[in-house]
Amino acid sequence: MNAYLDNAATTPVAPEVVEAMIPVLRDTFGNPSSSHSFGRTAKAFVETSRRSIAKHLNCSPAEIFFTSGGTEADNMALLSAVIQGGIRHIITSEIEHHAVGHTAQSIHKRYGIRVSFVNLDAGGNVDMEHLEKLLNSEDKTLVSLMHANNEIATLLPLKNVSALCRKYDALFHSDTVQTIGHYPFDLTDLDIDYVTCAAHKLHGPKGVGFLYINKNTKAEALIHGGAQERGFRAGTENIHGIVGLARAMDLAHEDMKGHQDYIQGLKSYMIDQLREHFDNIDFHGEIVPEKSLYTVLNVCFPETPKASMLLFTLDLKGIAVSGGSACNSGANVGSHVLTGINADMSRPNVRFSFSRYTTKEEIDYALEQVKAVFETTLA
Repeated sequence: MNAYLDNAATTPVAPEVVEAMIPVLRDTFGNPSSSHSFGRTAKAFVETSRRSIAKHLNCSPAEIFFTSGGTEADNMALLSAVIQGGIRHIITSEIEHHAVGHTAQSIHKRYGIRVSFVNLDAGGNVDMEHLEKLLNSEDKTLVSLMHANNEIATLLPLKNVSALCRKYDALFHSDTVQTIGHYPFDLTDLDIDYVTCAAHKLHGPKGVGFLYINKNTKAEALIHGGAQERGFRAGTENIHGIVGLARAMDLAHEDMKGHQDYIQGLKSYMIDQLREHFDNIDFHGEIVPEKSLYTVLNVCFPETPKASMLLFTLDLKGIAVSGGSACNSGANVGSHVLTGINADMSRPNVRFSFSRYTTKEEIDYALEQVKAVFETTLA
Protein backbone atom coordinates (compact mmCIF):
# COMPACT_ATOMS: atom_id res chain seq x y z
CA MET A 1 0.00 0.00 0.00
CA ASN A 2 1.07 3.61 -0.59
CA ALA A 3 0.10 6.72 1.37
CA TYR A 4 0.60 10.20 -0.05
CA LEU A 5 0.69 12.54 2.95
CA ASP A 6 2.74 15.42 1.53
CA ASN A 7 0.00 17.59 0.08
CA ALA A 8 1.54 20.80 1.43
CA ALA A 9 4.36 20.21 -1.07
CA THR A 10 1.98 19.56 -3.95
CA THR A 11 -1.44 18.05 -4.50
CA PRO A 12 -2.58 15.48 -7.07
CA VAL A 13 -4.14 17.12 -10.11
CA ALA A 14 -7.89 16.66 -10.04
CA PRO A 15 -9.22 14.50 -12.92
CA GLU A 16 -11.68 17.26 -13.83
CA VAL A 17 -8.74 19.68 -14.16
CA VAL A 18 -6.93 17.33 -16.52
CA GLU A 19 -10.11 16.99 -18.59
CA ALA A 20 -10.40 20.77 -18.84
CA MET A 21 -6.77 21.22 -19.86
CA ILE A 22 -6.40 18.51 -22.52
CA PRO A 23 -8.56 20.06 -25.26
CA VAL A 24 -6.94 23.46 -24.69
CA LEU A 25 -3.45 21.97 -24.88
CA ARG A 26 -4.38 19.97 -27.98
CA ASP A 27 -6.50 22.44 -29.93
CA THR A 28 -5.87 25.98 -28.70
CA PHE A 29 -2.33 26.65 -29.87
CA GLY A 30 -2.74 30.28 -30.91
CA ASN A 31 -0.77 33.03 -29.22
CA PRO A 32 -3.17 35.06 -27.02
CA SER A 33 -1.44 38.25 -28.18
CA SER A 34 -2.14 37.55 -31.86
CA SER A 35 -5.02 39.45 -33.47
CA HIS A 36 -6.27 36.61 -35.71
CA SER A 37 -8.97 34.14 -34.76
CA PHE A 38 -6.54 31.56 -33.35
CA GLY A 39 -5.09 34.18 -31.01
CA ARG A 40 -8.52 35.54 -30.07
CA THR A 41 -9.68 32.04 -29.14
CA ALA A 42 -6.68 31.58 -26.87
CA LYS A 43 -7.16 35.03 -25.35
CA ALA A 44 -10.78 34.21 -24.59
CA PHE A 45 -9.70 31.20 -22.49
CA VAL A 46 -7.29 33.39 -20.51
CA GLU A 47 -9.81 36.13 -19.82
CA THR A 48 -12.68 33.76 -19.05
CA SER A 49 -10.43 32.05 -16.50
CA ARG A 50 -9.40 35.39 -15.01
CA ARG A 51 -13.03 36.42 -14.56
CA SER A 52 -13.92 33.09 -12.97
CA ILE A 53 -11.09 33.32 -10.45
CA ALA A 54 -11.90 36.95 -9.63
CA LYS A 55 -15.54 36.03 -8.99
CA HIS A 56 -14.53 33.42 -6.41
CA LEU A 57 -12.34 35.98 -4.61
CA ASN A 58 -14.75 38.93 -4.95
CA CYS A 59 -12.28 41.17 -6.72
CA SER A 60 -11.92 42.73 -10.15
CA PRO A 61 -10.46 40.58 -12.96
CA ALA A 62 -8.04 43.46 -13.58
CA GLU A 63 -6.52 42.75 -10.14
CA ILE A 64 -5.47 39.19 -11.09
CA PHE A 65 -2.06 38.78 -12.79
CA PHE A 66 -1.08 35.29 -13.91
CA THR A 67 2.40 34.05 -13.01
CA SER A 68 4.42 30.84 -13.10
CA GLY A 69 3.43 30.11 -9.50
CA GLY A 70 3.65 31.30 -5.92
CA THR A 71 7.37 31.98 -5.78
CA GLU A 72 7.27 34.36 -8.73
CA ALA A 73 4.17 36.04 -7.31
CA ASP A 74 5.84 36.58 -3.92
CA ASN A 75 8.95 37.99 -5.58
CA MET A 76 6.87 40.31 -7.75
CA ALA A 77 4.89 41.60 -4.78
CA LEU A 78 7.93 42.49 -2.66
CA LEU A 79 9.99 43.93 -5.48
CA SER A 80 7.10 45.90 -6.91
CA ALA A 81 6.38 47.39 -3.48
CA VAL A 82 9.98 48.55 -3.19
CA ILE A 83 10.49 49.78 -6.76
CA GLN A 84 7.08 51.34 -7.39
CA GLY A 85 5.64 51.75 -3.90
CA GLY A 86 8.58 53.55 -2.32
CA ILE A 87 8.97 51.01 0.48
CA ARG A 88 11.98 51.59 2.74
CA HIS A 89 11.12 49.09 5.48
CA ILE A 90 9.93 45.46 5.27
CA ILE A 91 8.42 43.71 8.28
CA THR A 92 8.30 39.94 8.01
CA SER A 93 8.98 36.89 10.22
CA GLU A 94 11.64 34.24 10.63
CA ILE A 95 9.24 31.48 9.53
CA GLU A 96 8.13 32.79 6.14
CA HIS A 97 8.55 30.70 3.01
CA HIS A 98 11.93 31.30 1.39
CA ALA A 99 10.13 32.93 -1.56
CA VAL A 100 9.56 35.81 0.87
CA GLY A 101 12.49 35.45 3.27
CA HIS A 102 15.22 35.16 0.64
CA THR A 103 13.62 37.89 -1.45
CA ALA A 104 13.60 40.25 1.54
CA GLN A 105 17.28 39.47 2.17
CA SER A 106 18.11 40.15 -1.48
CA ILE A 107 16.20 43.46 -1.39
CA HIS A 108 18.08 44.46 1.74
CA LYS A 109 21.44 43.81 0.06
CA ARG A 110 20.53 45.35 -3.30
CA TYR A 111 18.51 48.39 -2.26
CA GLY A 112 19.50 48.95 1.37
CA ILE A 113 15.94 48.41 2.53
CA ARG A 114 15.62 47.84 6.28
CA VAL A 115 14.18 44.42 7.21
CA SER A 116 12.61 43.77 10.63
CA PHE A 117 11.38 40.49 12.07
CA VAL A 118 8.27 40.43 14.22
CA ASN A 119 8.34 38.38 17.41
CA LEU A 120 6.61 35.00 17.45
CA ASP A 121 5.44 32.77 20.27
CA ALA A 122 6.21 29.04 20.52
CA GLY A 123 3.21 28.27 18.31
CA GLY A 124 4.35 30.58 15.53
CA ASN A 125 1.73 33.24 16.32
CA VAL A 126 2.63 36.84 15.55
CA ASP A 127 3.08 39.18 18.53
CA MET A 128 0.60 41.87 17.48
CA GLU A 129 1.91 44.40 20.01
CA HIS A 130 5.41 44.02 18.63
CA LEU A 131 4.08 44.29 15.08
CA GLU A 132 2.43 47.61 15.94
CA LYS A 133 5.65 48.82 17.53
CA LEU A 134 7.55 47.98 14.33
CA LEU A 135 4.89 49.69 12.23
CA ASN A 136 5.27 52.90 14.20
CA SER A 137 8.03 54.08 11.89
CA GLU A 138 8.63 57.09 9.68
CA ASP A 139 9.69 54.83 6.82
CA LYS A 140 7.15 53.66 4.24
CA THR A 141 6.57 50.03 5.26
CA LEU A 142 5.52 46.72 3.73
CA VAL A 143 4.31 43.92 6.00
CA SER A 144 4.77 40.45 4.50
CA LEU A 145 3.31 37.65 6.63
CA MET A 146 1.92 34.36 5.37
CA HIS A 147 -1.70 33.40 6.00
CA ALA A 148 -0.89 29.83 7.04
CA ASN A 149 2.54 28.45 7.70
CA ASN A 150 3.36 25.63 5.30
CA GLU A 151 5.25 23.61 7.94
CA ILE A 152 3.48 24.19 11.28
CA ALA A 153 -0.01 25.20 10.06
CA THR A 154 -0.42 28.28 12.29
CA LEU A 155 -2.95 30.73 10.84
CA LEU A 156 -2.50 34.51 10.76
CA PRO A 157 -5.52 36.71 11.61
CA LEU A 158 -5.53 38.48 8.24
CA LYS A 159 -8.18 41.06 9.06
CA ASN A 160 -6.43 42.11 12.28
CA VAL A 161 -3.11 42.54 10.50
CA SER A 162 -4.77 44.36 7.61
CA ALA A 163 -6.44 46.82 9.99
CA LEU A 164 -3.12 47.47 11.73
CA CYS A 165 -1.38 48.07 8.40
CA ARG A 166 -4.05 50.55 7.35
CA LYS A 167 -3.72 52.35 10.70
CA TYR A 168 -0.05 53.04 9.90
CA ASP A 169 -0.47 53.50 6.12
CA ALA A 170 1.59 50.37 5.43
CA LEU A 171 1.24 47.97 2.50
CA PHE A 172 0.29 44.38 3.34
CA HIS A 173 1.34 41.28 1.41
CA SER A 174 0.37 37.78 2.46
CA ASP A 175 1.64 34.54 0.98
CA THR A 176 -1.69 32.70 0.72
CA VAL A 177 -0.37 29.78 -1.31
CA GLN A 178 -1.50 27.23 1.30
CA THR A 179 -4.94 28.78 1.80
CA ILE A 180 -6.32 30.04 -1.53
CA GLY A 181 -8.84 27.40 -2.55
CA HIS A 182 -9.02 26.07 1.00
CA TYR A 183 -10.71 29.01 2.72
CA PRO A 184 -13.20 31.58 1.39
CA PHE A 185 -11.60 34.91 0.47
CA ASP A 186 -13.44 38.19 0.06
CA LEU A 187 -10.64 40.44 -1.14
CA THR A 188 -12.86 43.50 -1.31
CA ASP A 189 -13.69 43.16 2.39
CA LEU A 190 -10.22 41.98 3.43
CA ASP A 191 -8.48 45.17 2.26
CA ILE A 192 -5.08 43.70 1.47
CA ASP A 193 -2.58 44.83 -1.15
CA TYR A 194 -1.09 41.56 -2.45
CA VAL A 195 -1.99 37.86 -2.17
CA THR A 196 -0.43 34.92 -4.00
CA CYS A 197 -1.61 31.61 -5.39
CA ALA A 198 -0.03 28.46 -6.82
CA ALA A 199 -2.39 26.15 -8.70
CA HIS A 200 -0.63 22.95 -7.65
CA LYS A 201 -1.54 23.51 -3.99
CA LEU A 202 -5.26 23.13 -4.78
CA HIS A 203 -5.25 20.19 -7.22
CA GLY A 204 -4.30 22.27 -10.24
CA PRO A 205 -1.24 21.98 -12.50
CA LYS A 206 2.30 23.02 -11.61
CA GLY A 207 3.88 26.06 -13.23
CA VAL A 208 0.98 28.48 -12.95
CA GLY A 209 -0.43 30.80 -10.31
CA PHE A 210 -1.33 34.42 -9.83
CA LEU A 211 -0.59 37.59 -7.93
CA TYR A 212 -3.53 39.68 -6.77
CA ILE A 213 -2.72 43.38 -6.65
CA ASN A 214 -5.27 45.70 -5.09
CA LYS A 215 -6.45 48.26 -7.62
CA ASN A 216 -5.40 51.05 -5.27
CA THR A 217 -1.82 49.75 -5.07
CA LYS A 218 0.81 50.87 -7.55
CA ALA A 219 2.51 48.11 -9.53
CA GLU A 220 5.75 47.91 -11.49
CA ALA A 221 6.60 45.46 -14.27
CA LEU A 222 9.46 43.18 -13.21
CA ILE A 223 9.51 40.88 -16.23
CA HIS A 224 9.91 43.05 -19.32
CA GLY A 225 9.17 42.24 -22.94
CA GLY A 226 5.67 42.13 -24.36
CA ALA A 227 2.52 43.76 -23.06
CA GLN A 228 0.99 40.60 -21.57
CA GLU A 229 -0.89 40.84 -18.29
CA ARG A 230 -1.62 44.50 -18.98
CA GLY A 231 2.07 45.26 -19.20
CA PHE A 232 2.87 43.98 -15.72
CA ARG A 233 4.23 40.53 -16.53
CA ALA A 234 5.67 39.96 -20.01
CA GLY A 235 5.72 36.53 -21.62
CA THR A 236 3.25 34.38 -23.53
CA GLU A 237 0.61 33.08 -21.16
CA ASN A 238 0.41 29.43 -20.10
CA ILE A 239 -3.08 29.00 -21.52
CA HIS A 240 -3.81 25.39 -20.57
CA GLY A 241 -2.27 25.96 -17.13
CA ILE A 242 -4.46 29.01 -16.56
CA VAL A 243 -7.54 27.03 -17.61
CA GLY A 244 -6.48 24.29 -15.19
CA LEU A 245 -6.05 26.80 -12.37
CA ALA A 246 -9.51 28.23 -12.97
CA ARG A 247 -11.07 24.77 -13.04
CA ALA A 248 -9.27 23.83 -9.81
CA MET A 249 -10.66 26.98 -8.19
CA ASP A 250 -14.16 26.07 -9.35
CA LEU A 251 -13.86 22.60 -7.82
CA ALA A 252 -12.44 23.98 -4.57
CA HIS A 253 -15.42 26.30 -4.16
CA GLU A 254 -18.11 23.77 -5.10
CA ASP A 255 -18.00 22.16 -1.63
CA MET A 256 -15.34 23.99 0.36
CA LYS A 257 -17.04 23.42 3.72
CA GLY A 258 -17.37 19.73 2.97
CA HIS A 259 -13.67 19.49 2.10
CA GLN A 260 -12.74 21.36 5.27
CA ASP A 261 -14.82 19.11 7.50
CA TYR A 262 -13.54 15.93 5.85
CA ILE A 263 -9.86 16.84 5.99
CA GLN A 264 -10.09 18.28 9.51
CA GLY A 265 -11.66 14.98 10.54
CA LEU A 266 -8.64 13.09 9.22
CA LYS A 267 -6.24 15.45 10.96
CA SER A 268 -8.10 15.19 14.29
CA TYR A 269 -8.18 11.41 13.96
CA MET A 270 -4.43 11.29 13.41
CA ILE A 271 -3.80 13.54 16.41
CA ASP A 272 -5.94 11.28 18.62
CA GLN A 273 -4.22 8.12 17.38
CA LEU A 274 -0.74 9.56 17.89
CA ARG A 275 -1.60 10.63 21.42
CA GLU A 276 -2.97 7.18 22.15
CA HIS A 277 0.08 5.28 20.93
CA PHE A 278 2.93 7.57 22.01
CA ASP A 279 3.58 8.72 25.57
CA ASN A 280 5.85 11.59 24.59
CA ILE A 281 4.32 13.24 21.54
CA ASP A 282 4.15 16.93 20.74
CA PHE A 283 2.83 19.03 17.86
CA HIS A 284 4.50 22.11 16.40
CA GLY A 285 2.40 25.17 15.73
CA GLU A 286 -1.28 25.47 16.54
CA ILE A 287 -3.57 22.44 16.35
CA VAL A 288 -6.81 24.08 17.52
CA PRO A 289 -8.94 24.14 14.32
CA GLU A 290 -9.72 27.86 14.58
CA LYS A 291 -6.02 28.71 14.61
CA SER A 292 -4.59 25.94 12.46
CA LEU A 293 -4.52 25.12 8.75
CA TYR A 294 -6.57 21.93 8.52
CA THR A 295 -4.39 20.34 5.84
CA VAL A 296 -1.10 20.29 7.81
CA LEU A 297 0.08 18.51 10.97
CA ASN A 298 3.67 18.81 12.22
CA VAL A 299 4.57 16.08 14.71
CA CYS A 300 7.47 16.02 17.17
CA PHE A 301 8.15 12.35 17.94
CA PRO A 302 10.05 10.90 20.93
CA GLU A 303 13.81 10.67 20.70
CA THR A 304 15.06 7.52 19.01
CA PRO A 305 18.36 6.27 17.61
CA LYS A 306 16.45 5.74 14.35
CA ALA A 307 15.43 9.39 14.06
CA SER A 308 17.67 10.11 11.07
CA MET A 309 16.19 7.14 9.22
CA LEU A 310 12.52 7.88 9.88
CA LEU A 311 11.68 9.66 6.61
CA PHE A 312 13.78 7.22 4.60
CA THR A 313 12.12 4.22 6.22
CA LEU A 314 8.63 5.60 5.62
CA ASP A 315 9.57 6.29 2.01
CA LEU A 316 10.60 2.67 1.57
CA LYS A 317 7.16 1.69 2.84
CA GLY A 318 5.49 3.88 0.21
CA ILE A 319 4.60 6.73 2.58
CA ALA A 320 5.27 10.27 1.39
CA VAL A 321 5.79 12.77 4.22
CA SER A 322 8.18 15.63 4.81
CA GLY A 323 10.65 16.90 7.38
CA GLY A 324 9.92 20.48 6.27
CA SER A 325 9.25 22.47 3.12
CA ALA A 326 9.77 20.62 -0.15
CA CYS A 327 11.74 23.66 -1.33
CA ASN A 328 14.54 22.60 1.03
CA SER A 329 14.90 19.09 -0.40
CA GLY A 330 18.52 18.15 -0.81
CA ALA A 331 19.72 20.93 1.47
CA ASN A 332 21.73 19.76 4.46
CA VAL A 333 19.99 22.14 6.84
CA GLY A 334 17.25 21.88 9.42
CA SER A 335 13.89 23.54 9.09
CA HIS A 336 14.19 27.32 9.39
CA VAL A 337 10.57 27.35 10.56
CA LEU A 338 11.19 25.05 13.51
CA THR A 339 14.37 26.97 14.32
CA GLY A 340 12.37 30.19 14.15
CA ILE A 341 10.01 29.01 16.92
CA ASN A 342 12.83 27.47 18.98
CA ALA A 343 11.50 23.95 18.54
CA ASP A 344 13.32 20.92 19.90
CA MET A 345 15.49 19.87 16.97
CA SER A 346 16.97 16.87 18.79
CA ARG A 347 13.77 14.89 18.23
CA PRO A 348 12.44 13.68 14.87
CA ASN A 349 9.93 16.09 13.34
CA VAL A 350 7.59 15.04 10.54
CA ARG A 351 5.08 17.06 8.56
CA PHE A 352 1.98 15.15 7.48
CA SER A 353 -0.32 17.00 5.09
CA PHE A 354 -3.69 15.99 3.72
CA SER A 355 -6.11 16.69 0.89
CA ARG A 356 -9.65 15.80 -0.07
CA TYR A 357 -8.24 12.69 -1.78
CA THR A 358 -6.56 11.42 1.41
CA THR A 359 -8.24 8.38 2.95
CA LYS A 360 -8.51 7.07 6.50
CA GLU A 361 -6.86 3.89 5.25
CA GLU A 362 -3.77 5.90 4.30
CA ILE A 363 -3.69 7.46 7.76
CA ASP A 364 -3.97 4.04 9.42
CA TYR A 365 -1.22 2.60 7.23
CA ALA A 366 1.08 5.51 8.02
CA LEU A 367 0.41 5.19 11.74
CA GLU A 368 1.15 1.45 11.56
CA GLN A 369 4.49 2.04 9.88
CA VAL A 370 5.46 4.89 12.21
CA LYS A 371 4.74 2.69 15.22
CA ALA A 372 6.87 -0.05 13.67
CA VAL A 373 9.81 2.36 13.31
CA PHE A 374 9.61 3.29 16.98
CA GLU A 375 8.91 -0.32 17.99
CA THR A 376 5.85 0.88 19.86
CA THR A 377 3.16 -1.61 20.81
CA LEU A 378 -0.50 -0.76 21.07
CA ALA A 379 -1.63 0.39 24.48
